[in-house]
Amino acid sequence: MDNKVIRHKDLLESGRWASMPFAQQMANVGSEVFRASKWKDKGKPDRAMSAFERALELLDFTVASMQEQNRNPREILRMRELLCDYFCGDNEYASTAASLNKYFDAFSAKAALQRSTQSALAESSLSVV
Repeated sequence: MDNKVIRHKDLLESGRWASMPFAQQMANVGSEVFRASKWKDKGKPDRAMSAFERALELLDFTVASMQEQNRNPREILRMRELLCDYFCGDNEYASTAASLNKYFDAFSAKAALQRSTQSALAESSLSVV
């Protein structure tokens, strides 16, 4: 990461990314993957590559965060490999936009559930006071 432009520098330097729940991190990566696949389908390779690069950067932040917590990032690194193959390689793994988006949809659902649970807990603690 040293020789490239960091697009989400604020997330990295502020520690916000590392403090996010894993599901939310992956849901954010999924948003960029979704954008990249949509731009790819629309024949806009420059925009697709930009979104893809943002997704990789966020994945790299997640891997670093996991390593700091002594967690194994093997699955995340495998997903990174699949994304690189799909967007820049020969698509040897026969990935599709739908299969990639489906993978990240599970994280989006879990992140939404976590947010709603946190909101409900915050509301219940306010009503107790």
